[in-house]
Amino acid sequence: MNEELKNLLDKQAITEVIHRYCRGVDRCDVELLESVYHPDSYDDHGYWKGNGREFAAFVAGRLTEANSATTHSVTNTLIDILDHETAHAESQVMVTLIRRGDGPPIVDLMGARYLDVFTRRHDVWRIAERTVVLDWHKCEQWRSTSNPPMSLDGFKQGARSNDPLYSFLGSTESSR
Repeated sequence: MNEELKNLLDKQAITEVIHRYCRGVDRCDVELLESVYHPDSYDDHGYWKGNGREFAAFVAGRLTEANSATTHSVTNTLIDILDHETAHAESQVMVTLIRRGDGPPIVDLMGARYLDVFTRRHDVWRIAERTVVLDWHKCEQWRSTSNPPMSLDGFKQGARSNDPLYSFLGSTESSR
C-alpha cells in the first residue's frame, strides 16, 4: 500500500480512538472508555495518575456523581506517525461540566490538550500514554432565561444511560 495512504488510514484510526474516548467519557460508558486504552496504559489527568483502564471506571463514577452532564469536544488534532507501530498526538479539547447541586447549576468550562502516545498492537491503535494539559478553566453560575429564543420541547434529551445514541446505533451496547 502507498505510504501516504497508510499514514492517512493510521491517522484516521487514531482520530476515531480520540473521538470514542470523548463519547465514552460523556456517556460515562466504562466499557467504551476501557477500549481506547491498552491494558498497560498510563493516564495522567492531574487528579488521577495511573492505569488508563482503571481511570475509565474512576472517571465514569466521578462524573456521574458530580455532574449532571458533560461535553468533551475535540477541536484541533495533530498526529505524527513515528513508525507504523507508534504515533504521537496533540488534541485540543473544550470541556463543559454541569455540576450537580441545589440552585442554579454551576458550569465549569475548560480548554485543555491531550498529549497522547498511541501504539498499534494486533493491528489496533490504542492509547499507551496520555497526559492532560490544562490551559485554562472558568467556573460560572448558569444564568438561564425563562424565555428562550425558541421552543426546546421537541428536542430529544441527552442522557448518560439510555441516551438516544444507543437507539440510533441499534443497540444498548457501545459501538466500537
